[in-house]
Amino acid sequence: MLPKMKDTKVYNLVKKEEKRQKEGIELIPSENYASSEVRQVLSSYFVNKYSEGYPKKRYYGGNENVDELEILCQERAKKLFGVPFVNVQPYSGSPANLAVYLATCKPGDAIMGQALIAGGHLTHGHMVSATGIFYKPFQYSLRKDNVYKNEDLFDYAEIRRLAKEHKPKLIWVGATAYPLKFNYKKFAEIADEVGAFLAADIAHVAGLITGGVHPSPVPYVHIVTTTTHKTLRGPRGAMIMVTNKGLKKDPDLADKINKAVFPGLQGGPHDNTTAGIALSLFEASQPSFKKYATQIVKNSKVLAKTLMDGGLKLVGGGSENHLLLVNLTSALGAGSGVFTQKALDLVGLTLNKNTVPDETSSPFYPSGVRLGTPASTSRGMKEKEMKFIGSVILGVINLLKPYRLPENKFERKDYIAKFEKEMRANKKMKEIHLRVKKLALRFPIP
Repeated sequence: MLPKMKDTKVYNLVKKEEKRQKEGIELIPSENYASSEVRQVLSSYFVNKYSEGYPKKRYYGGNENVDELEILCQERAKKLFGVPFVNVQPYSGSPANLAVYLATCKPGDAIMGQALIAGGHLTHGHMVSATGIFYKPFQYSLRKDNVYKNEDLFDYAEIRRLAKEHKPKLIWVGATAYPLKFNYKKFAEIADEVGAFLAADIAHVAGLITGGVHPSPVPYVHIVTTTTHKTLRGPRGAMIMVTNKGLKKDPDLADKINKAVFPGLQGGPHDNTTAGIALSLFEASQPSFKKYATQIVKNSKVLAKTLMDGGLKLVGGGSENHLLLVNLTSALGAGSGVFTQKALDLVGLTLNKNTVPDETSSPFYPSGVRLGTPASTSRGMKEKEMKFIGSVILGVINLLKPYRLPENKFERKDYIAKFEKEMRANKKMKEIHLRVKKLALRFPIP
């Protein structure tokens, strides 16, 4: 319980956010609940310390406890993921990925990554990211056929063609909106053919990997990056790992990663976050975490089936991990993701609008939504609750059928504002919200 503060404005906002989280159900697949223990160490005395450098090689005194903490965190990560090297200092996932570029490429070098519109990440070479500005990206997409069937969606022949033509220094495998398992071996075969570094961004599936319900990239790739707050259920931080294969390709790779993080991109690490990561790695090594990871996937499959049985189209024909990507074009028209996100927010279900592989609209007004099960599973929800959540989503989508995104861009702002006003006044929406709230309050957040 947060003690009363003199700064009532901040205190009241914290309490309002606590209320929102308790009374709603979080379905954004990149969000989760850190344990109360992790949150405790985030506000511990480690928050006060400055620790530029690495263990035993600091620029400031008084770091004996920080050194021990960071080494502990490194060793836990190395054991859990089966790697010989890890850097636990990156502030978040995007800086971690940028450090990989700094360690393996020079500005202007060719790189490859999954296109944003196909479910990739900004830092895998998208044009508005520093990674697409300072490096020369060649993006691969998904197959154009059968994207709604439950089978591998990558066109490996096209990826191989791009790699052979452009000879990238670095290839990324990993996504933010891909509902199936990754075949890291096939990506490795392509990277090895052209002599590229292969980096796996496992930010979304790190907890599923440690829980044994998703394949690990470690035997196949040179570098692994991950955030620590998604399925790993830790604080908002990141890690960069180098595999045995990576050290074999470049014996200096670990040192290059360290120098890229500090002094290349960052100053002192956030020691309180390091403490939180260490604690979350301890939690992820417990038998209960495997049960948790297994339940995430079970819940995802049930939620996917519920939505598909209700007539919705899911990319990949369902889900093999924690994530679902729904194409709403046939149900609500192009650009309908914004209506669905806003309406579900009003009933206490939080997800995000998202592009789909055959997008006919734009990233700001996409035709799909992305949702997942990590946070709801952390609260103890299981298959029964997923069926309820799925039925609520279908019910709300049915109420949205009269609405369509205006083709005229200048009409959209007023139209969406009118839509929100009408949804807030809708009696059925209010009834649905009460049902969601009643369910949410039965499952406490940590």
